[in-house]
Amino acid sequence: MTADEKAAPPRNAAMVFIFITVLLDMLSLGVIIPVWPRLVANFFPGDSARSAEVFGLIGTGWAAMQFFFSPVQGALSDRFGRRPVILLSNLGEGIDYFVMAWAPSLAWLALGRLISGATAASISTAYAYIADVTPAGKRAGRYGLLGAAFGVGFVLGPAVGGLLGEIGPRVPFWFAGALSLANFAYGFFVLPESLAQNRRAAFSWRRANPVASLILLRSHPELSNLAIVYFLGQLAHVVLPSTFVLYAAYRYGWTAGDTGLGWRHGRQADCRCGPHCIRCS
Repeated sequence: MTADEKAAPPRNAAMVFIFITVLLDMLSLGVIIPVWPRLVANFFPGDSARSAEVFGLIGTGWAAMQFFFSPVQGALSDRFGRRPVILLSNLGEGIDYFVMAWAPSLAWLALGRLISGATAASISTAYAYIADVTPAGKRAGRYGLLGAAFGVGFVLGPAVGGLLGEIGPRVPFWFAGALSLANFAYGFFVLPESLAQNRRAAFSWRRANPVASLILLRSHPELSNLAIVYFLGQLAHVVLPSTFVLYAAYRYGWTAGDTGLGWRHGRQADCRCGPHCIRCS
């Protein structure tokens, strides 16, 4: 048996694991959506504008960490293999959610979120894992399944997070951390390595530099156009979750459970809306 054969895991089992990994990652991310802006707002009572501003800045920092660390994790996985990078990412993400659940100050909360952005940047490695174990002709279908995992996580996550948020604003963070650690434990016992030793490359800061990808896009006009379309789609996607939670609470008095489920359930005769509620004013 060759070294490649020893390193290559059973393709179906590998795909199941990566699907579950991405699903749990997106579920843990979606779980905190209904409560994360409210947790920031707790540090600015009565000042919704300032809460939204700080929340946006922290969110931008999280995205920047994703931007810088995704290629770094990809380059590290080329050097050390996919398995250790994915596992350490899951472990770090779980610990960071616990830090945010415990955070006694805004500084701790922001620090945990920034580190979470770095540790959660393992999607590139997950795609590389799929490329390792899937024939070229079937990769598009497998990548489509990963897209489905994204969708399921974002559908279920906010609903679960909203219901947990009714118990307390930090409960979803504990739950998200537990999901990430469960993901780590699952992968530790199940996930084999996909990249053979003879296919690994030395770590290079040149390849780990995210700006280098922009240079690559300039050299391929078709990729540049695709990247612009994807960027605009992502921009439209992230704007809503970053503002809707605070807007719904300020305008309509929605709780975390209302936001997670997408409607105000139950308390029609007991409205606790603010002065800007268009239904009660």
